[in-house]
Amino acid sequence: MASTRGGKRKHKIVSALTVILAAGNATASEKDDAVAPVRQFIDGFNKGDVANALAACASPVFIVDEFPPYAWQGATACADWAGDFEANAKKDAITDSVVTLQKPRRVDVSGDRAYVVIPSNYDYKQKGKKVSQKGSTLTAALQKGPAGWRITAWTWSTR
Repeated sequence: MASTRGGKRKHKIVSALTVILAAGNATASEKDDAVAPVRQFIDGFNKGDVANALAACASPVFIVDEFPPYAWQGATACADWAGDFEANAKKDAITDSVVTLQKPRRVDVSGDRAYVVIPSNYDYKQKGKKVSQKGSTLTAALQKGPAGWRITAWTWSTR
């Protein structure tokens, strides 16, 4: 009788561990899915593919970044940001902009909402001279809808 009880207990423990491990994998996948639009936006930015970058944005969006006017909001915020980035880059003679995302520091997913913090580097040329912004942070809020995860807000912070 004791061996049967021990066997049942062992079976329950193994079953519980299997459920926990499976849930952990689903969570990791969900986190990767939530980070994907942030990577899509940055990949589009790096390649100069504005349409691909903008496809990662929800409508409306709220953005805070380090160049004027510093904040964008509304249905066209991502496109407005892109236009203002381009104008600012031209004014300041900035070319060859590339953002490198590091391993996410934090990814929280709660139902159809997510919060993502990713250390980042921004390299560019200003008047032909290489400039590197190391240790920046991209923070994004996202929402999952019928079309998948989309960025609802993001901020760029430098040290």
